[in-house]
Amino acid sequence: MTFVQKENTFVAGCSPPVNCGSLRKRLWLTHKDLKEMISAVGFFQAAVIPPNTKNALMVAPITPPPYLIEVHVGNQRLQLFQKNRMIRDWSCSTSKFGVGFQEGSQKTPLGRFVVRERHGEGAEIGTIFRSRKPVGIWRPGMETQSDLVLTRILWLHGLDPINANTWQRYIYIHGTNDEDAIGRPASHGCIRLRNQDMIELFDLTPEGTAVWIQE
Repeated sequence: MTFVQKENTFVAGCSPPVNCGSLRKRLWLTHKDLKEMISAVGFFQAAVIPPNTKNALMVAPITPPPYLIEVHVGNQRLQLFQKNRMIRDWSCSTSKFGVGFQEGSQKTPLGRFVVRERHGEGAEIGTIFRSRKPVGIWRPGMETQSDLVLTRILWLHGLDPINANTWQRYIYIHGTNDEDAIGRPASHGCIRLRNQDMIELFDLTPEGTAVWIQE
């Protein structure tokens, strides 16, 4: 992975060149490349790729966030990194319908995101949110058939063209009333955490925190 600064714009070139035709390559960066780029320029916003530049991703540097959230769909783990050092590792639950980007699919999207909004600061553990407003309290032992959004919400915004509808799809990281399902795919598109873990994550991650979801 190489980085070149050119007129206040960074160009990240892959070696060997990447064929951007496949879905996986349209996500642009490997896990290792992402870490290198965060280290070099901070997390980034995608810019328009000019013609005949298929093997480069142009990015504009912004203020580096202190943390990076990584979600691993394959082993159902959510990890929190601070300056490339993992400081937390929790079990999570992604969509039982798999990964995908289509609105209404209830699938978990992949790629680059940021935390655009945070909701629930200071709320009691088990607080039930509807449209991000508190409406009651869920207690262990109550029914778990409904897919409730509990405790805290980190609302994600997609940075890749293919996941740009993430905000409109209401993809959150949130607490759940089905903690027994944590560790296996069981959600309707969001990323679920145990409620106590959700509070800990929320307290460490401000708006603008970078998120990377991968298979």
